[in-house]
Amino acid sequence: MARVRGSVLCAALAGSLILGVAPAEAQSPVRQVLVLQSFSRGNMILDQFTGNFRVDLDRRVGEPVNVVQLVVGPTGFVGAPEQAVINFIDSTFADGPKPDLVVTIAGPAAVFARKYREQLFPDTPLLFAAVDERYLRDAPLGENDTAVAVVNDFPGLVDDILQLLPETRQVFMVMGSGQIGKFWRQELEDPFRRFHDRLTFIWTDDLSFSELLFRSASLPDDSAILYLTFGTDAAGAAYADERVMADLHAAANVPVFAAHSVYLGAGVVGGRLISIDDLSRRTTNAAIEILNGARRVEVPPQSRGQPMFDWRELQRWSIPESRLPPGSVVLYRGPTLWSEYRATVLLGAGALAIQAFLIIVLLLERRARQRAELDSRRSLVLAADANRRETMSALTSSMAHELAQPLSSMIFNAQALREMATANRATPDTIVEILSDIQTEGVLATRINDRHRTMLRSRQLQKKPIDLPGVVSDSLALVDHDMKARQIDVTVALSSNPCVVSGDSVLLEQVLVNLVVNAMDAMAETPPDRRHLGIRSKVTATGVEVVVSDSGPGVPAEIIGTLFTPFVTTKSHGLGIGLTIARRIVEAHGGTIAAHNNAEGGATFTVTFPRSEMPETPSESSVVASAVTESPRV
Repeated sequence: MARVRGSVLCAALAGSLILGVAPAEAQSPVRQVLVLQSFSRGNMILDQFTGNFRVDLDRRVGEPVNVVQLVVGPTGFVGAPEQAVINFIDSTFADGPKPDLVVTIAGPAAVFARKYREQLFPDTPLLFAAVDERYLRDAPLGENDTAVAVVNDFPGLVDDILQLLPETRQVFMVMGSGQIGKFWRQELEDPFRRFHDRLTFIWTDDLSFSELLFRSASLPDDSAILYLTFGTDAAGAAYADERVMADLHAAANVPVFAAHSVYLGAGVVGGRLISIDDLSRRTTNAAIEILNGARRVEVPPQSRGQPMFDWRELQRWSIPESRLPPGSVVLYRGPTLWSEYRATVLLGAGALAIQAFLIIVLLLERRARQRAELDSRRSLVLAADANRRETMSALTSSMAHELAQPLSSMIFNAQALREMATANRATPDTIVEILSDIQTEGVLATRINDRHRTMLRSRQLQKKPIDLPGVVSDSLALVDHDMKARQIDVTVALSSNPCVVSGDSVLLEQVLVNLVVNAMDAMAETPPDRRHLGIRSKVTATGVEVVVSDSGPGVPAEIIGTLFTPFVTTKSHGLGIGLTIARRIVEAHGGTIAAHNNAEGGATFTVTFPRSEMPETPSESSVVASAVTESPRV
């Protein structure tokens, strides 16, 4: 069976060579290059190297090149006899031009060429390409021999593994069972001894491919897989690297490492890799020099290059980038939000920027509005104080008249008590009764004084639940004397339902006093028998209304629309700020104020406030009444 398979291989090679030589005869003279391959297609390193080399050579030589390629290594455990291969090469070039250059690719082909150098066109330059320098150490190069060798530093790769995975205790070696696998096991056992106190190396040259996959799927967590090559398993079956890497990557439960750049992106983590592109480029340069007449070219061996890693594998095995060597290049990064959604990100960022700008503008406007409201409140307080003092100044005579009655009563009662005491007619009951009357009149005088003093005192807006009928009563008490002096008939109709609003009683009294005083001033020219002032309250579903109406001439039509505007007045002696202040006080309480002329004459002012809950504390009037009733008699 081995002979049959070898014969088939030779026949296939002969066919490929005939196809390669025929064009040379048609286009002679051309440069002839014989390429001796170590393996047939399937080795990822040699496939990429050979493809790059042939393309670069055709592109850069500048004249026709005929490349004749021959596989001299076995496929699996079967290969053509070496002498048969030599004879086949001799017969191929017997009737045509001899090769201008012989190129070997990888170690087995290099060993073959050195062994049969005298029979392989000894005068033709020989170029050893993509070969580890260990294959060439047995003998020096000949005068027309050139080597573009590599230094496969597998111990250095193990150091990289330990740097990335410090807890590694076992390395699972994948190298196949063919010539290359046997070669590397023999070569690496000694250099790996320096790791004997830290690592255990598991060699797999005695495993079939299926056994290899089974073992790689159940390795301990402190393991790593080092992939050298494969080619042939222990059963003699040949496998292409691409399939081996794909199946191994899918089955492995630990990270996979390799030494050459072709495996980056195929499932290995990465490291300081030997660049196959650089290797093929350096080989092409040496080949061109030889074809141009050089007998031998000195090319230093190629070692490992810049550290390169697969971002996907780093993520899969949770290897932080902080462990990577300095200057590392990380490839195959996943698409970032910026790269994948740049337009959306820009649009969103623009929208956020506009939104932030609008928010800032709104905040600035809010702050400005708050300052304006604060300034408005301050000006309202100042204006209200001034207006209140002006009103109370006008009501000075009313205050004097109100105080005169209780003070006079107190004087008369005191004189009567003194006369009775002088005449010895004062009984204890009589004394107590007179003193009680004096106390009552004193409390009344105190209340009158406090009411007017409160109206004159500067204050800030202090809201609390208050009974609106009480505010109306206190307001009318302030102007009671003035109304009697002006002969004004007052009608008060207050709702029997609770009229509770949230507000400042003093400021609300100021509003009502202002409206009542304006009504009295409006009726100054009205005959006394027609001077009628009406005050009524009404409770609605949402608020409380207080209506003040008079029987005067009404508001002139030309100013009724601007009646609450500053400095608009119908009085010859007025400033025109009283109603403006009244409106601002009402609005500060969440209410409204409006005016209209009555059909029968006069004007009506309607003030509306939102309703509030009944206050839990007793009203001021009840407190005062309690103080009066509970005051001790002397």
